[in-house]
Amino acid sequence: MRKQQPTKRAAKTKQRSNLTFRMNVLFFAIFLIFSALIFRLGYLQIVKGEDYVRELERTEEIAVNTSVARGRIYDSMGRILVDNQPENAITYTKMPSTKQAEMLDVAGKLAVLIDMPIDRVTYRDKQDFWILQNKEEAYSRVSKEEQDAIRASDEEMTESQFNGKLDALVRERITEQELNAIPNEQLEILAIYREMSSGYALSPQIIKSENVTDEEFARVSERLTELTGVNTTTDWKRVKLSSLAILGRTSVPSKGVPKSKLYYYLARDYSRNDRVGESYIEAQYEELLQGQKAVVKNITNKAGQIVDTVTTFEGEPGKELVLSIDSELNEAADQILEKHLLQLKSYRASSLLDRAFYVMMNPNTGEILSMVGKKIEVDEETGERYIVDYSYGTFTTSYEVGSTVKGATILAGYAEDVISPGTRMIDEPIYLAGTPVKRSLFNQGGRVSIDDVTALERSSNVYMFKIAMAMAGRTYYRGMGFSIDPVAFQVLRNQYAKFGLGVRTGIDLPNEASGVIGPTREGGKLLDLAIGQFDTYSPMQLAQYISTIANGGYRVKPHVVKEIREPSPDGETLGPLISEVETQVLNRIDNTEAEVNRVKEGMRRVYQGSQGSARRAFADAPYEAGGKTGTAEVVYFGPKRDAWATSAISIAHVGFSPVENPEVAYAVLIPWATTVYNPSMTNASDIAREILDKYYEIKEKNMQIDPTIDGAQQKILPAYSEEKIQEEEQEQTVTSE
Repeated sequence: MRKQQPTKRAAKTKQRSNLTFRMNVLFFAIFLIFSALIFRLGYLQIVKGEDYVRELERTEEIAVNTSVARGRIYDSMGRILVDNQPENAITYTKMPSTKQAEMLDVAGKLAVLIDMPIDRVTYRDKQDFWILQNKEEAYSRVSKEEQDAIRASDEEMTESQFNGKLDALVRERITEQELNAIPNEQLEILAIYREMSSGYALSPQIIKSENVTDEEFARVSERLTELTGVNTTTDWKRVKLSSLAILGRTSVPSKGVPKSKLYYYLARDYSRNDRVGESYIEAQYEELLQGQKAVVKNITNKAGQIVDTVTTFEGEPGKELVLSIDSELNEAADQILEKHLLQLKSYRASSLLDRAFYVMMNPNTGEILSMVGKKIEVDEETGERYIVDYSYGTFTTSYEVGSTVKGATILAGYAEDVISPGTRMIDEPIYLAGTPVKRSLFNQGGRVSIDDVTALERSSNVYMFKIAMAMAGRTYYRGMGFSIDPVAFQVLRNQYAKFGLGVRTGIDLPNEASGVIGPTREGGKLLDLAIGQFDTYSPMQLAQYISTIANGGYRVKPHVVKEIREPSPDGETLGPLISEVETQVLNRIDNTEAEVNRVKEGMRRVYQGSQGSARRAFADAPYEAGGKTGTAEVVYFGPKRDAWATSAISIAHVGFSPVENPEVAYAVLIPWATTVYNPSMTNASDIAREILDKYYEIKEKNMQIDPTIDGAQQKILPAYSEEKIQEEEQEQTVTSE
């Protein structure tokens, strides 16, 4: 029997059935895979989700500051006055999880590689170190009974307070012999350790930056993998290329931020061992000079270990300052002043003399062109004299200035309507009841009719006395009593203040003095006030006062910083200009232009008139100038306390040039020049003439110099002097007033 063959339809049905089966298997497999993925996602999100969130929360970003170069300071010609010198530095960055034992281990390894000074290790540091190394022994010295007694002394005592009292008792039990037995090798480790532990976690702390030798730098650099947290880098040392004291000083890393301003600086993202300006220009312009540190974000894990580092800000060096002071002129003034100070000191009766001052400023802008102070000090060990820069004394100290104020007295008389230009009065000896006779130096016994201009030329005291009397509502007659309304003092002082006498000038430097107001209001003292022999004024106030007359009656704020610039792009030219310090007029005096010109004419005659008190020094000057001399009879209250209340003579001089359109105004002051009056003592006028000659000489020379490159960028010039004062060098001390 023949077998029946399957039909085509049956074959197709069988194929379709196989395909369906395979597809079902595939879909099922896909279902299983997606189910597994969904299950896994659900497990991660639901079961482990909180764990991973917590893990992410353990990662934090902490900003770390690194130092940048401090802004440089230049003189008006672009000469460098204060520079930065790169130096090797070794730093340590402590991790949040770092233990004391680990830090001590690193300190011990570093002590083998570097020479670490131990002079900054304190007695308390030694105690801490001894306790750290002998903890069980240290605390066993305080018995349980003593500890219980500490707790029983105050039932509300906190654990922190208890630990503090226990620690104090432990320290008492450590003997001097035990501390002295710590070997120098261990003290070096301690010196390193104290620097490592003084900073914050994740903040680089300078371990040593002063006198790190190339060999030390190389040894540490080679072993950085063994020294966890240690790094080698470049730091900057501040170098002064001038002895000018008003440049100020910065702290050094080993000293760091002054304790008195610690929290002020910490709140402004400073580190404890940052350099900061400690005095004068460095302190006044700290925010500009400091620059902006680089900011690095350290990303740490749960264990406090850095897992990544990202620099978010590269940092910027500090802004640079261009001063209005000309180094060459200032150096010349410095030498001239010192020469005359030593000359005066060589005379007899100069036992109280120890200082002299000079200030020159542009009366129209307030720019200080020269600012000099010299002071004689005595070495306590050798007894030898030496001279220090005392430029800051020009605005921090004050003295009686004598007849130099007479221009202000006459203008005050005009303003108060007690005299007018051309008013004539009789210069004669003044006899007041119960007081010694008062007279002018040029007229000891006669009666001379003089006007206001002649009163300045011949330096008439009596003309000024009679102005003061009239302001007090009194008219002179021989033998009169002189009781007055004390308000008269304030009226005259208010007029003086409009010139800058007796008030702060506003100079852009810290610690300016306003002067001392005379202590009594006796009528006769008003007359002394009118001739500069009662209240005290600083040399800077004298310069502002004469500038006010020179420029036509505007009191201009003095300033030593002329420009603020970006850092130099190439080290050869000054950086782009950010801003110029603008002229600031503080007030105008209550006088007309004609009245001011009248006083300027009187001052011109002081120099050029046939009877001018400065004629000998200025009559042959090749330029126009005017001014006023001053001699003050004073009572000494300087640094030599055993000589207090001794009578002395101070000499002064103020002036301006040219008479028309003045470009400079200046003041000279030499306190306590002698204890015996000598009318031939003309050093103040001689100083004024010699420095003014130098000013015009330098001005003419500078006109021939092109300080620019391609007519645009100003060159950076080398320092004028050969001075080089490192920031760690000790300043020569100046005794207090």
